Amino acid sequence: MAHGFSAVKEMYLANFAERFVTAGLVTLVFDFRYFGDSEGEPRGQLFPHEQREDYRNAITWICDHPQVDPVRIGLWGTSYSGGVALHLAAFDKRIKAVVVQLPSVHNWETRRRIDPDGFDKATTFLIQDRFARYKTGVVNYFNVVAPEGEPSAIPTTEAYEWFMHAGGIAPNWRNQVTVESLEKIREFDPVGPIHLIAPTPLLMIVAEHDSLIPSDLVIAAYERALDPKALSMLPCGHFDVYNTEPWLSKAASAGVDWFMRHLG
Repeated sequence: MAHGFSAVKEMYLANFAERFVTAGLVTLVFDFRYFGDSEGEPRGQLFPHEQREDYRNAITWICDHPQVDPVRIGLWGTSYSGGVALHLAAFDKRIKAVVVQLPSVHNWETRRRIDPDGFDKATTFLIQDRFARYKTGVVNYFNVVAPEGEPSAIPTTEAYEWFMHAGGIAPNWRNQVTVESLEKIREFDPVGPIHLIAPTPLLMIVAEHDSLIPSDLVIAAYERALDPKALSMLPCGHFDVYNTEPWLSKAASAGVDWFMRHLG
């Protein structure tokens, strides 16, 4: 398992990993390249296809562990990494069960939905940054979150409050991503090949009151997936599942049950 947009493993992933381990599931928690405890420069660079490869490399590594059955591999992702996990599960058939919660789906459409004015301004900004990188090679950065009214990659008050709190327990988290990352992120389509995930069992956990990833877009993506699949709707917000009860326990239990059912 790995975290969502810019987040690192200390930001409440243990809340899920510990429950999986208690159930008897060997669980690998890691940071994507350029983030947290992982290596790589420039720091804060988030290219979805590279994160997809990080998941694949993690699977390869854990398959060689003496306590792991390489034919019973599960994949778990949340928020942005949920979208990356969806895309990977369509092609890497070592994965025998997948759980995604609050997954990113249509990044282009989602960004335009939550901040239409900011999306259009960002288009111009990204073009300017591409020219600047071409001429100077300088890596520019953008805030992940910021107070209301200031530019950021995730422009919601809910996101700002959660990251500021979670960042306090994650010393390696940085409130920045490279500007080039924003270009790659908006062009990535996590659910284009969602119909190819089958016959791998797919559980999708959706926050009904998600202000960050509109639930109707997530449900529309789910409907395009083929069986076997299941949808778990929680009447909560995007960040409630990480450390707020009862949503944390409900989301974690749903994941445990799905993996035990299909990997047991």
